[in-house]
Amino acid sequence: MFYIIKLALGTLLSIIYYLILIRVILSFFPTLQISKISYFIYQMTEPILAPCRAILDKLGLGMGMIDFSPILAIILLNILQRLVYRW
Repeated sequence: MFYIIKLALGTLLSIIYYLILIRVILSFFPTLQISKISYFIYQMTEPILAPCRAILDKLGLGMGMIDFSPILAIILLNILQRLVYRW
């Protein structure tokens, strides 16, 4: 049973990781950002990226044209994934 929970959590973290990567790629194509798939990806990733943006703003790194929140989110997801698989 514990193995199934571990596998499900690891899979969920991987899916979120790939959704964030897709969101980053979509940001380079403004015409694709109005599709329903893009809207779904934004809705799924925003709850992860918004707190990362808040952390970066508190650290003074949230300014400028480049959004570093996906980088922070991917780093945190990687750490969580390693912790899950290490259990």
